[in-house]
Formats: sequence, C-alpha cells, structure tokens
Amino acid sequence: EVQLVESGGGLVQAGGSLRLSCAASGLIYDDYAMIWFRQAPGKEREGVSCIRTNDGSTYYSNSVKGRFTISSDWAKNTVHLRMNNLDTEDTAVYYCALSTLADGIGCSSSWSPNDYDYWGQGTQVTVSS
Repeated sequence: EVQLVESGGGLVQAGGSLRLSCAASGLIYDDYAMIWFRQAPGKEREGVSCIRTNDGSTYYSNSVKGRFTISSDWAKNTVHLRMNNLDTEDTAVYYCALSTLADGIGCSSSWSPNDYDYWGQGTQVTVSS
C-alpha cells in the first residue's frame, strides 16, 4: 500500500523559509509524478509544484516560481519543497500527492487533485506578517 507522509510545516515570518518533505513508502517502481498541493481556508486546492522522479523534471505554478524549489532524493523515496521568501498568501495546508503515471496523468498533463490517487495527511504552513 502506498503511503505518503509530509513533514516540515510550521509558523514562519514573512520573508522566511521552510522546507517540506514527503516520504513515500510501498512503492514498486521508480517513475512517478510527485506533486505538492496547498489549500488555504475558503479556497480550492491548488497545485504548486511537481517533479517527475525518473528524470527530475520540475514544474512550478506562477505563484511560487522563483521562490519554491522542488527536489527528490529518490534513493530515500523522499521529495522536498524548499520555500523561500514566504508571504502571508502562502499560508495553507500543504499536501503531497503521487501519480503512478497510469492513464498518462503526470506533471505535464494534469494538476487536478482529482487525478492523483495517493495523498499525504497534509502539513500546516502559517506565514505571519
């Protein structure tokens, strides 16, 4: 059974940094799409960054491009999201999710939450002004 566990959230002042991690277990292959979503109160869940684990291709939403960096340490089945220059608008629960790439769902094809089958429990990121 695939399981994802996020860590690294917390409270930080605007302009600060945090690094989130997502540890995956129960995986068989080494080619997946790992994506970070976030959901702020009263808002829809949005994808912020995605990585293809076999070749390290990375993707970012416009709202985080240049501030966030996604990376993978797939020998440890772990994906990180380094978040710099945080803003109060980044306050949200952050979730990692995984696609096995079945039906062509991956970083370059879909960032719809409905298309990702495996999810972590989420980690809260709060940015204070």
